[in-house]
Amino acid sequence: MAPIPHRPEEPQDDPDAYVGLEAPSAERRARERGWSTVRTLPPGAIITMEYRFGRLNFEVEEGRVKRAWKG
Repeated sequence: MAPIPHRPEEPQDDPDAYVGLEAPSAERRARERGWSTVRTLPPGAIITMEYRFGRLNFEVEEGRVKRAWKG
């Protein structure tokens, strides 16, 4: 039987710390802190709800992060 793959740990980072930051600097900071994927979305965007390990999502309005969440 093959071993179960082990995922590396997700960054120990609080998504709420990105709220209010300008989108480009928030994305740069997220990548520096180890997020493999950073997704920027407009308010009300229709998205799939699958959880992606290592992804950080930003809802951006008027150039600033309004909301941030994992997955």
